Amino acid sequence: MAGMPCRIESTSVPPSEPGSPATSPLPECLAWIEGEIDALRAAGLERGARVREGRQGGEVCLDGRTLLNFGSNDYLGYAGDVRLTKAASKASCAEGFGAGASPLVSGHSAAHAALERAIASLLAVEAALVFPSGFAANTATIAALVGPADFIASDERNHASIIDGCRLSRARIGIYRHRDLGSLEAVLSMAHEARRRLVVTDTLFSMDGTIAPLAALCDIARRHDAMLFVDEAHATGVFGRRGGGLVEETNTADGVHVRVGTLSKALGAAGGFVAGNARLIHWLRHAARAWIFSTAHPPGVAAAATRAIGLVGEEPRRRTELRGRAAEFAGRLRTAGLDIGAAEAQIVPIIAGAPSAAVALAERLAAEGFFVPAIRPPSVPRGGSLVRASLSWLHDDKDLDRLAAALATHGR
Repeated sequence: MAGMPCRIESTSVPPSEPGSPATSPLPECLAWIEGEIDALRAAGLERGARVREGRQGGEVCLDGRTLLNFGSNDYLGYAGDVRLTKAASKASCAEGFGAGASPLVSGHSAAHAALERAIASLLAVEAALVFPSGFAANTATIAALVGPADFIASDERNHASIIDGCRLSRARIGIYRHRDLGSLEAVLSMAHEARRRLVVTDTLFSMDGTIAPLAALCDIARRHDAMLFVDEAHATGVFGRRGGGLVEETNTADGVHVRVGTLSKALGAAGGFVAGNARLIHWLRHAARAWIFSTAHPPGVAAAATRAIGLVGEEPRRRTELRGRAAEFAGRLRTAGLDIGAAEAQIVPIIAGAPSAAVALAERLAAEGFFVPAIRPPSVPRGGSLVRASLSWLHDDKDLDRLAAALATHGR
């Protein structure tokens, strides 16, 4: 049914009326915004908000059209799973919907405590701490670990939440070339006088589907007496024998000191976490401002994430099948002559170059029934705009064959 209209309920957002807040003139003190929007439009970087009806799944209804969904991070197909919905409903009935306070006051519910135990068990670490989002987990934790007297070495392709966490810390920052060990060594050579040193990286990079060289990073961090901080947002649930991520997959747990992740991607829920040594987690309860000063996310959400972690253990075939299909799909695109960079996971970019080229490719794919979003700066470097196919276990071989054929036609 891809490409067919889907029913729009009465709860959809109505179009703006003349004189509404969406169309009224800006006050003089905000008039500069018009020029900024004009500049975005001229550069091909203006974006609008799509309206989704119904659940995330292998198909998605966006702005009234049903498309095959290659635009979500629902890698294992749990975001719309009724088992998560039931777990959330049960916990909400027992504990109420809102947490009502920060975790440090009274917002830390039995559901949150159970989730933190489940995360620690999944990752085989001593303890974990749950945050309202993965973004909050990164920004708060980096700023709690280092400060103005310290030094951070950060991969140039790290997620925006890592970049912002580095800035908030006020530590000196050295950016090393993407996955370039020599560049990292050179950056760390400038940090001998720092009080503390932190190496920070995504494990699976969200825009290009590449994987960090974790074993080598562990060795470099050890030799430079540096903490190693990794973000497993796109790897948790998908990699590892038990679904614990790329740290588990590469057997590098002893060399990784801080592990951050999200509950909103393969686990299909919401929130973020930090996991590791129990004393580290105890310290973060006193130093991570986004945990201390934010209301905890709803207990029902925590219960849904706990159920998803259980399903990751009960249904290992989902990650096995997803990774197998992703490898076949990437191989087919390379054979067709498409530029997918060094992608090696369930995230497959098709490099277009200019923002206008990426948008045009996404529109051609949508006309054939596929939602494959265009990714433009600042999410990717200038000249590196792309469309990103995020594969899900819900996509079968037929879906992937159809998308590969459409990309071979339109993507070169």
